[in-house]
Order: sequence, then structure tokens, then C-alpha cells
Amino acid sequence: MNTSELQHRLNVTRVPKHLFQITGGLPNEAFCLNEEDGVWEVYYSERGVKSQLRRFHSEAEACEYLYRTILETLS
Repeated sequence: MNTSELQHRLNVTRVPKHLFQITGGLPNEAFCLNEEDGVWEVYYSERGVKSQLRRFHSEAEACEYLYRTILETLS
């Protein structure tokens, strides 16, 4: 899965848009995906702080992890 496929899957499953950000950053109370220098990060952003940070060497692994994490949180 890549970022555009992830975006599509999240839209299809009707995950509220305020719960995630695929372009990184530090939004308040959102799951984030960020790529920097070939390393993909998945984290939860709250009050400008990255928590639950996980790093991956592939876009596919990071996208799958983020998708599963969001779905588990919503269930």
C-alpha cells in the first residue's frame, strides 16, 4: 500500500479526516505519517508532541501499520 491507497482506504472506511494526517506535521490529536530522508514515521500527535513513534524503512509497511492502528483505535 502507498499513501494514495491509504488515503483511499481511509475514505472508504469513513475514518473522520480530523483523525489522521498523511503529510506529517504536528496537528492536535491525530495519527500521522511522515517521510524524511527515506525513513517513514507513524506517530500520534498531541499538543505538538510525537508519541507512539514507530519508524519503517518502507512506505508500504508504514501505511499498513497506520491503517491497522487507526482501525483498532476506532473499534
